[in-house]
Amino acid sequence: MGKKAKCKTQIKKKTLNPEYNEEFSYDIKHSDLAKKQLDISVWDYDIGKSNDYIGGCQLGITAKGERLKHWYECLKNKDKKIERWHTLYNENHVNSD
Repeated sequence: MGKKAKCKTQIKKKTLNPEYNEEFSYDIKHSDLAKKQLDISVWDYDIGKSNDYIGGCQLGITAKGERLKHWYECLKNKDKKIERWHTLYNENHVNSD
């Protein structure tokens, strides 16, 4: 509780429009889930250069629009997989819809 956890996807080479179909799971009590948030960030990794931020998305109680709706659906449907597509925003727009 209180610790941040990270998961990393496979590397998608030679694309600035990567598509990921991967699953992550975290060991957390359902009652604690409402107090957490999921921050997703996508980076372009270049050898010998600085990494470029492609975009991000945040799911949780402070999210807005479809991202908040998705979070509530996950909270309401314990033990059910709720899948949605979300748009990645640049760092200035992560909290907007």
